[in-house]
Parts: sequence; C-alpha cells; structure tokens
Amino acid sequence: MEFLRETQWLWWAGAALALGLIEIASLDLVFSMLALAAVAAAVAAYFGLGFVGQVFVFIITALALLALLRPLALRKLKPPGEGQLTNTAAHVGRTAVVLSEVTDTSGLVKLAGEEWTARTESGPAIPLGARVAVVRIEGATAVVALVPADPSP
Repeated sequence: MEFLRETQWLWWAGAALALGLIEIASLDLVFSMLALAAVAAAVAAYFGLGFVGQVFVFIITALALLALLRPLALRKLKPPGEGQLTNTAAHVGRTAVVLSEVTDTSGLVKLAGEEWTARTESGPAIPLGARVAVVRIEGATAVVALVPADPSP
C-alpha cells in the first residue's frame, strides 16, 4: 500500500497523458481541460494531499477550467462566422475562362489555374474565351454563368 501512496502522482500524470491523447483525437478542448485538472491533482498528490483531497482538486479544477478557460479558448480558436472557405466552396464566386464551349450539359473552363468540367444552369451556350462566374460546384463540375462585359470608356 505504501507503494501506491508514494506513486499516486504518477497515476495522475498517466491519466493526464491519456486524456491529452484523447484530446488529440477529439479536438474539442474538453479532454485537455480534464488533462490539466489531472496535472493539478498530480501536483497535489506530490505534495502529500490525501486521495480524497486529490479527487476534490481534480473536480474543482476541471469544473473551473471547463467553465472559464474553455469558452475563452474556443472563442480564440474558432471565431464566429464562416471562417475561410476551403476546397470546392472556395471556388464559388470566382471567375474562370471558357476553354471549350459551355452548354447546359458540357464544357471546360480554366478555374484557379486548373481545368474543370463545366456546365451552365440554363440558357444559351457560352463561347470559347468568355469570362464566367462559378455559381456552385456539383461533384467535379463547375456550374457557371456568363460574366457581363466590362464597359470600358
């Protein structure tokens, strides 16, 4: 029993490590708060606080971190709003150049330096060399609309 009493802080440190590994998989900052609370309990155990006291330190620290620190950290890491668009969503609204006539069933455009299959939503075919705007992406096909010509003086 003396061995367990002397190594309680190691058990808490192991729990903190395990909780940290779980946090890496979840990325929600809940398990990281619990890992920090386990570190606080390990410190309490190292300085000789009894097991009931260690559990009390763990619970109080975990509640405080979850209630106070986690919301602040989430606001910094995940600001409100859409954030920066990535993947195909980032292409919506961009302009492209028609490489082969675009109809409501087929076509080819150069979008962000890449060749994309394209089609129009409806309406007349868009000729070679015309500038188009991406309305949406459906699978690997850009749905495009003709960009009105710029009236230059």
